[in-house]
Amino acid sequence: MKAKKSGTIGIIGGGLGGLAAACTLAARGYQVVLFEANPWLGGKAAELSEHGFRFDMGPTILTLPSVLRRIYEEAGRRMGDYLEMVRLEPQWRSFFEDGTTLDLVSDAAVMAQNLDRLAPGGKVSAGYRKFQGLAKRLNDISQRFFFYKPIGGLGDMFNAKNTFNASTLSDVLAMRMGRSVASTIRAHVPDERVAQMLDHYTQYVGSSPLNSPAVLCGIGHMQSDEGVWYPIGGTRAVPLALAKLAAELGVQFRPNTQIRRIIVEDKRVVGVETAGGERIALAAVVSNMDAVRTHRELIGGEIGQHFNARRRYEPACSGVVLYLGLKKRYEHIAHHNFVFSRDHEEEFDAIYKQGEPAPDPTAYLCAPSQTESAVAPAGGEALYVLVHTPYLRPHHDWAKMLPTYRRTIIDKLKRTAGMEDIEKRIVFERTLTPQGIHDRYRVLHGAIYGLSSHGKFLGAFKPGNRSKDVCGLYLAGGAAHPGPGMPMVMMSGWIAGDTLDQDGIVQSHGARRSVLPPVELAAA
Repeated sequence: MKAKKSGTIGIIGGGLGGLAAACTLAARGYQVVLFEANPWLGGKAAELSEHGFRFDMGPTILTLPSVLRRIYEEAGRRMGDYLEMVRLEPQWRSFFEDGTTLDLVSDAAVMAQNLDRLAPGGKVSAGYRKFQGLAKRLNDISQRFFFYKPIGGLGDMFNAKNTFNASTLSDVLAMRMGRSVASTIRAHVPDERVAQMLDHYTQYVGSSPLNSPAVLCGIGHMQSDEGVWYPIGGTRAVPLALAKLAAELGVQFRPNTQIRRIIVEDKRVVGVETAGGERIALAAVVSNMDAVRTHRELIGGEIGQHFNARRRYEPACSGVVLYLGLKKRYEHIAHHNFVFSRDHEEEFDAIYKQGEPAPDPTAYLCAPSQTESAVAPAGGEALYVLVHTPYLRPHHDWAKMLPTYRRTIIDKLKRTAGMEDIEKRIVFERTLTPQGIHDRYRVLHGAIYGLSSHGKFLGAFKPGNRSKDVCGLYLAGGAAHPGPGMPMVMMSGWIAGDTLDQDGIVQSHGARRSVLPPVELAAA
């Protein structure tokens, strides 16, 4: 850990991005105070525990463990000393409307065998291999130009020196700008079931594959290369482990502290004001709050108007989550599962164009008891069911809409996932709707994944991690570069911290600690 530096850095929001930024900055010698409006840290990576069942309330799929490992390495620590993780195979199981199933696995040879059983003849498996080759190329481009950098647009990816380099121009062409994820997949894979399975890589970013840029196909290689992992204790174990590291590094926590505004003088951050009227002087701020709401609500005025006028950002999708405690688990489902819709175009048109729940949705199921039996009573299951929905519209009243849509979801599981008797197995149930997500996590219109990735040219770009409008303001979280999903959100926090450090806003100083008292952390 580096020598202490003068001045205090404020982190607004204790989600995964905020925690990652706090750990990175503290490891580099900064005094850090983290403000969180809720009594718990971790944001959407919270936990529901009742009647012997334990559910991860938000994210359940952890990929790219290298991102998390980097944060621990900043402090000279080993990730394995803080987290126990299990690699999952299959990565997920797919259920289709025609009654067929398909396991997604990381091994290319085994995956080819699975595809040949589903679609004999070798054409589909060969197309999948070609697609994975493209995904690797796109991931390589992302690693070189996009990841671990404070990118806010295409111009930030390439500098004048390399823009006209033949290799760089080749990379730009390989990005297939103007093509969508869906069209790129179908150019390689002729089987609609397999294409539909691959489409759902974009569900990590809460967007339609019909409207998302082809460069996001690189997610396919990221996942097959580094795998899908389950932290023992659930994904809730990740923010708890980061909070432990942050506390060891001297980060001061202020839960139950809502920030009313970021104080800006001469377009420079000078501090924050809490909802209780307390003013706190700060050298810089990292906001893990939604980027749009940060500028609209915490800054406002001409600066907020300028941010919103520069580019219109659309919220990503929201969702309905059913937390179902089953007295008897289903042996035919995997840890992660997708129960696919009958028609992907109908589904995405409803959610992303009409702004209404899909009549026949895709359901994601997480059934973790086979990996960690402690999540449920013996023989039972803590079944997590997520169906994507539009972000909140003014006419949506989920108190009235939920009963009917719950029936749609349950009927889907009965018909397509072989769970005909599910209602007889349910002994505990809780739900979370888009309205609940909006109220609980203070996100933009109930969007689970921050901002959408729609736009075949610029859809992959979110607001950059260094504010263009306010000196000393940095952005992290799913509504900042590089976007949503557990690894990307944590990467955003690392980038925000690294960029602040590289900018040299706070100069080196002798050892000096914040006078803010430590605070006990509440469970989610």
